[in-house]
Amino acid sequence: MSTAPPDAFSNKHVETDLLLQRIGRTAVIVCACMAAVAFAMSGSPLRSAFAVLGGGLIAGVSYLAIQSGVNAFVDRLIVSDALPRRPALRWAVTKLTVRYALLGFGAYVMIARLRLSPLGLLA
Repeated sequence: MSTAPPDAFSNKHVETDLLLQRIGRTAVIVCACMAAVAFAMSGSPLRSAFAVLGGGLIAGVSYLAIQSGVNAFVDRLIVSDALPRRPALRWAVTKLTVRYALLGFGAYVMIARLRLSPLGLLA
């Protein structure tokens, strides 16, 4: 059982959501700036800029997957005030594994098929 009143927890939850939104916005701005720098300083400007944007896309999808998984877990804890059952945890782990397998496949497609720079994807 939680000892904190519901209002205190909901205020903390809202502050955390605002922080996560600010982190997401900052990441998008940094990715756009890095793509502009890659476009300006590279020998093949479009390919380098697309590589940076592709890496930003992979990072953004990964961030959203983690955020949705954590939010679902926290919401389940708030509602039931107990740890999730084993089948629910198994389903969450399966979804997370499939999401990361798809992200890995997306990275493979960007590197092997679209021939984008792996360093650009990492940037």
